[in-house]
Amino acid sequence: MARQTAHRIRSKDRRGGVELLLAENVPAVGKQGDIVRVKPGFARNYLLPQGLATVATEENKLMVEKHRERQEAVARERLKGVQKLAKDLANYSATIEANANEEGHLYGSILANDISKALKTGGYDVTPDQVRLEGPLKELGMYTIKLQLHADVEADVKVWVVPTAGQG
Repeated sequence: MARQTAHRIRSKDRRGGVELLLAENVPAVGKQGDIVRVKPGFARNYLLPQGLATVATEENKLMVEKHRERQEAVARERLKGVQKLAKDLANYSATIEANANEEGHLYGSILANDISKALKTGGYDVTPDQVRLEGPLKELGMYTIKLQLHADVEADVKVWVVPTAGQG
């Protein structure tokens, strides 16, 4: 009799174990919303008691699929908006006034935060994190600045650094 029980457990493991729906990201297992197969002991002793997963019923699977479709639709709309923003920024140039000496060297420097503020005054919502600078701008002139607006969308914007009014 013990032999049949051991055989039954082994055959269950060969099929991959218990099917669960992850409620949170679990390292080395999967991301939130994934349906995964884990060993019964791992499910029973860790994932289920910690609230990291639930049993993957048909109802739960349908609910997750509908949620995933809504999320994808929202992501597609967001991507369209970001692509339009990138297209608009390609035709825009921002101007930043800064104190400089006669040779054109700035007394301070222009950072991502300054570029973000200049773009916001132009009506473009760009955060400093999205501005990709190789280093601070330290001279007067025109610069082409890369913006990482989305994981898949980059844009270039022209930024003019000019002396403050009444100077030079």
